Amino acid sequence: MNKEEALIEVNDIFKEVLDNDDIKLDYETSADDVEDWDSLNHIQLVVAVEKHFKVRFTAHEIQTWQNIGEMLDNIIKKK
Repeated sequence: MNKEEALIEVNDIFKEVLDNDDIKLDYETSADDVEDWDSLNHIQLVVAVEKHFKVRFTAHEIQTWQNIGEMLDNIIKKK
């Protein structure tokens, strides 16, 4: 799996969890850029991503992400 393929799958997860088909993520997208991506939804998004990709993130990894690109880097590293 490459970063572009992972981005497409993560984008679909965000659309489903946040119930918003208009979401279009890119590598630089952060929580500030997406309506309804608050701290509560962040947990739900991380859990959904972990389930989908069958990976587990540490609290440290999650806290250091500045954008979607960094999340994707962690996904690819764990696959």
